[in-house]
Amino acid sequence: MKAVALASAPAILSSASLRPRRSAAAATVSSDSGRPLRNARGAIRCEVASSSAPSAAGPQVARWAQRTVVIPPQRRGCHLITPKIVNEIRNDLAEFKCGMAHLFLQHTSASLTINENYDSDVQADTETFLSRIVPEGPSAPWRHTIEGPDDMPAHIKSSMFGCSLMIPITNGRLNMGTWQGIWLCEHRDHATPRQIVITLNGI
Repeated sequence: MKAVALASAPAILSSASLRPRRSAAAATVSSDSGRPLRNARGAIRCEVASSSAPSAAGPQVARWAQRTVVIPPQRRGCHLITPKIVNEIRNDLAEFKCGMAHLFLQHTSASLTINENYDSDVQADTETFLSRIVPEGPSAPWRHTIEGPDDMPAHIKSSMFGCSLMIPITNGRLNMGTWQGIWLCEHRDHATPRQIVITLNGI
């Protein structure tokens, strides 16, 4: 994808910075200026120029970008990968004022989810929950054991959390909540590198 200059703002936009006071209306992101506007309903939205509206620069045209990010092998458990993802797509994100980022994990024994980005105990507790709810070992009822006793449980856990995420883009940054982070959940005992295809779409 075409490289562009790094945006001066961080690539993650915290919802805390956009949260309106009770007496104030919420912010609206303008596709023309990129500055916050105000509305009366308390919703953050991107205002897209109509293709029929007259404009010296012409109508806004949707753009696309795509990149595959490789995560090195991780130990079994849940791992915060937000910094890695942001670092890999920072230049591409800077081209978008409003859009969506789609993350797709190309594997069936790992998963993606959005969860706590501060206390690593949440990651450990989540792994404990998964290990208890999905049985593993000689007494487990699984027929698919050709790839090891941890493989079929890994497939089930992958389906529980899923392999894709959608995150809004606002002014060149991932617009996630203050305490939200992107997790890669590795469900195998001996992992391989994991590939995530990231597709950006917007204006």
